[in-house]
Amino acid sequence: MRVRRTDDARPRAVEGTSRPAGSSAAQSRQRLLEKAQADRERERRRQERAKKRNAGPIGFQFSRKRIIAISGVFLLITTLFAARLAQVQIVQGSELAAKAKALRTTTEVLPASRGDITDRNGQALAKSVTRYKVYGDQKLLDAWKVKDKNGDVIGEGPAYAAELLAPVINVDEDELAQLLTKSPEREKFNQYVVIAKDVPSETWDAIKELRITGIFKETLSKRVYPSGDTAKNIIGIAGTEKGLSGLEYSLDDLLQGKDGKTTFERSLDGYILPSGEVTTQEAVSGTDITTSLDTDIQWHAEAALDDRIKKVGASAGTVIVQDIKTCEILALADRSTTQDGNTATTGRIGAVQDVFEPGSTAKIITMAAAIETGKATPLSKFTVPYRYTTSNGEVFQDSHMHPTQPMTLTGILSDSSNTGTVQVGELLPKQVRYDYLKKFGFGEKTGIELGGESRGILHPVEDWDGRTQYGVLFGQGVAANALQATNAFAVIANEGQMCQPHLVKGTTDTNGVYTESQKSDTKTVVSKNTADKVLKMMESVVVEGSGKTGAVKGYRVAGKTGTAQAAGADGKLSSFVASFIGVAPVEDPQLVVSVIIRDPQASIYGGEVSAPVFADVMSYSLQRLNIEPSTSKPDLFPSSWEK
Repeated sequence: MRVRRTDDARPRAVEGTSRPAGSSAAQSRQRLLEKAQADRERERRRQERAKKRNAGPIGFQFSRKRIIAISGVFLLITTLFAARLAQVQIVQGSELAAKAKALRTTTEVLPASRGDITDRNGQALAKSVTRYKVYGDQKLLDAWKVKDKNGDVIGEGPAYAAELLAPVINVDEDELAQLLTKSPEREKFNQYVVIAKDVPSETWDAIKELRITGIFKETLSKRVYPSGDTAKNIIGIAGTEKGLSGLEYSLDDLLQGKDGKTTFERSLDGYILPSGEVTTQEAVSGTDITTSLDTDIQWHAEAALDDRIKKVGASAGTVIVQDIKTCEILALADRSTTQDGNTATTGRIGAVQDVFEPGSTAKIITMAAAIETGKATPLSKFTVPYRYTTSNGEVFQDSHMHPTQPMTLTGILSDSSNTGTVQVGELLPKQVRYDYLKKFGFGEKTGIELGGESRGILHPVEDWDGRTQYGVLFGQGVAANALQATNAFAVIANEGQMCQPHLVKGTTDTNGVYTESQKSDTKTVVSKNTADKVLKMMESVVVEGSGKTGAVKGYRVAGKTGTAQAAGADGKLSSFVASFIGVAPVEDPQLVVSVIIRDPQASIYGGEVSAPVFADVMSYSLQRLNIEPSTSKPDLFPSSWEK
């Protein structure tokens, strides 16, 4: 009989027996379903709570207004950052790039080379050479290291830099290391420590080979004077920016060049960036000056002057050698006595800056005026006493006592008679005396290329007193510089023609083009006939008169002695100036040489003090220039006449 099973009648596991596998799997599925249902319910309830509370993310709770405000701030910040980024990259991009470039860009001045000064034969008297100032950057040196090919450090820092540098620049290594190292007392590194000055190019090349990061140079132009003290008074000196004296000063505009510059990008360790932009504006060198000086003649003139100043105990002296035809100055020597008894240049150019009463050398002007105006001839007869009184009561006398003598105009000049010269001058109106002094260059600058030239002293006729009107006839009451007095003699030797003395023979520009100096026009002072007669009279001075010690063996010489009073240290006329000026050869005059000696102690007369120096310098100059000796004999005018 089949038994019927009800709905709740389920088969039960018999205790002690295993549950069927199908029943266990069903239960597991049931639990998973229930868990999923529970999770969905929890999520639903969480979302409902979040909606009610307006909960923020990750559990923070914000109101709706707060969320909107925070979002606005975030949006504003984002906008500002975006705007700033756009400004930097788009608006300010080029400007900032330029500033960055400027920070790494360095400009170095390329000093212009000052023009050279040479003598007439091309011998350098002044020239510029390149020198360097070497300096160090303590910051870069502190970080500097040297590694071998394996990457191992073999040296570093200021100490190692000093070890390498010291023997090259010849300084103490320890002192250099200390100089290159930042001092503990300093807060910052010194990035400009000068370690060497006046460094020549070959030394800088050796420094550069060391490749020390933090060692740099500044390029300088240094003025050097290869001839030493020779012509030092004329050439002068130049400072760092301009000429200070002599031709360096007066020709500064020509000698100065125009500095250039080079601009480049440099890395932090100081090296030029290969990929950086480099622009260079080349320096323009100054104009080279060729002077009319002959260095050998200049040296000889200075040596002869030095020797004479010492021998006669003088305080100073001047020697000038001038070409008569061209008025070129071949030598211009100035010397003064130093406290130790030696002689040296003083920085002044006494030949043009200092004046003196020319004394009897000015008598050639009186003679030329008398002949040119027809008041006398070389053979005019005068009775010449030792002492002479003029119509206005002024008394004059000669330098040496002598009986009253019959003299020609030639004899008056030859014997350098003051009383005879006054008698000649009485034939000339005062204005004529003044006019001829003016014509011969007194009271006017010569125009030579030197600064500080004095025009001398020549007072107007209306200012002459009763004695001055006669004193000017033999070089008193009038003052000239040595070059003016010399050029007056050049006029007589140059057939009565005056030209302007000059020192610049020519110039050479930066392209190497030489331009000869433009010569000034000559002007007629007296006729050739008058000049020739006075020159012949001057030859008598050397052959038989007061200037015999000025004779030069083998050459015919014409000249004139001079002695004049001068103010001494006490301010009174207690000093003297002794002079001799002459020309040679007489038959074809080429050179005029003047010798002015101030305050001689051994003697006061030009024939004794200055004429021997003239003979020495003139002889040397004639031979130096290969001027042929004279082939004719003197043909002199008579110096006296018979009653």
